[in-house]
Amino acid sequence: MDTESPGAVSERTARGRMRRLNITTQLAVIVPVGTLLIAFDSSTWWEAAVLVAGVLVAMVAVVRWAQDDLLAIALPCLGSSAAVWVFGVLVGGSATAFYSLTIVGPLVVPQLPRYRIPAAVALTAFVAAVGATRLLVSRGSTGGVLFQYALVPTAVAVCTLGFMFANQAFYRLMAELEEAREQEAELAVARERIRFASELHDIQGHTLHVVKLKTALAERLVRVDAGRAEQELREVHALVGDTIKQTKELAYAQRRLNLAGELENAKNLFEAAGIRVRIVREAQVDGRAGELLGQVLRETTTNILRHAQAAQVRITLSEFGITIVNDGAHDGGPPELRGLSTLRERLAGEGGELTVTRHDGEFVTAAAFRSAVAR
Repeated sequence: MDTESPGAVSERTARGRMRRLNITTQLAVIVPVGTLLIAFDSSTWWEAAVLVAGVLVAMVAVVRWAQDDLLAIALPCLGSSAAVWVFGVLVGGSATAFYSLTIVGPLVVPQLPRYRIPAAVALTAFVAAVGATRLLVSRGSTGGVLFQYALVPTAVAVCTLGFMFANQAFYRLMAELEEAREQEAELAVARERIRFASELHDIQGHTLHVVKLKTALAERLVRVDAGRAEQELREVHALVGDTIKQTKELAYAQRRLNLAGELENAKNLFEAAGIRVRIVREAQVDGRAGELLGQVLRETTTNILRHAQAAQVRITLSEFGITIVNDGAHDGGPPELRGLSTLRERLAGEGGELTVTRHDGEFVTAAAFRSAVAR
């Protein structure tokens, strides 16, 4: 059964929140403004009904735009809002009937796969041309009619189009930045895997070469010096046993590490993933404690890169403790220690404590000893 990763769940949740925010903020402006325009610019109930229809079309367009599904109903929305504008100019005498069209059009045009600029020019020209036809049915002054029905609606259309094109460019840039950040995080994790593979090679590569030489030597000595051959085989056995122990320690993050080196490595990995890092040194870390705290830092670094959507990380060092705080923690139930669970048991055996908590979008990993670690 396929399950979504925490990163995918977090991204889907963020998109849902952004969609709801877009709908709420835009409708909070469109509906009151549209209501005021209808109240002040309609003299009969049927004129008001047409203008209400235009506002409803604009609301539907906003909702579908926020759901990235506006193009599926673009033609009906454009046709309806354009008809409201034509009605307002030639029949109703409503100078604000352009309201619906100058919402729907700027929402649709930047979404087009191509010919966006020609479409924007065509929309602006249509608004101006329809407004100018008011001269055919109006007895007012030419300048006043053109200002009210052509210049003002055209200016509103141009401003709204400019805003929506800028909005589209902003969201496109944000998407590209997020994609780049994900790629950097994946690269950082890949580098960590390479580092792990390098350490594994350091442990096993030399050992296997020595084992090969010693077994070949024992094979030659078995008939001429059985005692020496037996000694070589005992050394091979001890060497293999020590290598198995070191491999287990590496696999379970129990190999002795240098905290200073782990700090530098974590800093480089986070910066490569586009995550800001701040290191606070409250005191000089105890030597033995530093080895265990380095293991906590390494495992936490990997968890942040793989499972969080972090923008910043703060690492605080004390004499017998370390605290790593990162934002971008996805919503959910109590955090799982996973790879840290083995370290928690080992720290407990050394008189220490490892805790992992999540609060207000922050993930806090803290490891501390009550006193110096026994050597």
